[in-house]
Amino acid sequence: MSEMSDNSTANTGSSREKINLLGLSHAAMATLLERLGEKPYRAVQVMKWLHHRMVDDPACMTDISKKLRQHFSENMCIAEPEVIEEKHSVDGTRAWLMRSTSGGAFETVFIPEENRGTLCVSSQVGCALDCQFCATGKQGFEGNLSAAEIIGQLRLAIRRLAEDFPEKGRQVTNVVFMGMGEPLLNFDEVTTAINVMMDDLGYGISKRKVTVSTAGMVPAIYRLAECTDASLALSLHAPDDELRSRLMPVNRKYPLSEVLKAVNDYAATLGEKRTITIEYTLIDGVNDQPSHAAGLARLLANTPCKINLIPFNPFPGSEFRRPANIAVRAFQDRLIRAGYSATVRTTRGEDISASCGQLVGKVKDRTSRQKKYGLDGEQLIAVSR
Repeated sequence: MSEMSDNSTANTGSSREKINLLGLSHAAMATLLERLGEKPYRAVQVMKWLHHRMVDDPACMTDISKKLRQHFSENMCIAEPEVIEEKHSVDGTRAWLMRSTSGGAFETVFIPEENRGTLCVSSQVGCALDCQFCATGKQGFEGNLSAAEIIGQLRLAIRRLAEDFPEKGRQVTNVVFMGMGEPLLNFDEVTTAINVMMDDLGYGISKRKVTVSTAGMVPAIYRLAECTDASLALSLHAPDDELRSRLMPVNRKYPLSEVLKAVNDYAATLGEKRTITIEYTLIDGVNDQPSHAAGLARLLANTPCKINLIPFNPFPGSEFRRPANIAVRAFQDRLIRAGYSATVRTTRGEDISASCGQLVGKVKDRTSRQKKYGLDGEQLIAVSR
């Protein structure tokens, strides 16, 4: 991975693009400033201005030289994604529809809880995978978000919430890469963003509170262990290869035996008795039967994990249904009796279509998937409103 990603740029309307400072890790910032003849401590100062004081104008960086501020103003930028729309749920959930530098749109969701606040960030515009229970996948895929656009989601959410609730302090305590896209298919930009999120000169978020969710990109899971010790979640959703391949075509390339070996190996690198989170969307009559619960218990017998059960959230164009609450609880009880920690995710933000699996944006589909399903981004956004 290069010190400064080519994707950490923003379109300024000029003949060239400026480097977006939000997308630089501390190491990349130090390298940039060294090339400019600056001392190493300048990187510390600039990182604090960007992520602690959250300035938008290099001219505000009063403890660095006028010459360096001028260079930043002429050649760099500090740009968060443009907000197209902000939606507020009755349960306190907030969703922001944002525009990427490519022109597409993606969503970010903040979920407040009693003892924490979780920000669900996107890593791509659309998704290259075609999971059958996910609205994002139905839209197809446009492209990757830059590290600056990922960090920009966090920075913007922190600022907006602080403006509305100044008495509460910083409300974002956890970040999950569970928004639009498969994070490990945008590996370099996502790991750079994780670096900034966990860095004390960035946002100082604990490694236990930054979670990367993957559908099971096996080579990238092994590579991830070399780059970070962030938490890992596996989108599983079926107890066997046959059903999982129907729900998640990626399983045909990376079957369960390979995926579970990779996540177990990743868990072994974490230590400190940390476990993997297994995400399992319960779909009425598809994967929510007692036999599925028994199969899941057997499948995960050698995997240190906690299981997060997610009742399916309906969206336009899907033939699936949410299971009855009694079926959800029965599934959970079977797992608990088998010795697992199994929780049911509370559906949040459903009135603004911000629940798990419902996130949509405006995607210039490169996969022809919208045509396949007879949908387009504009239709899905209109329904989500």
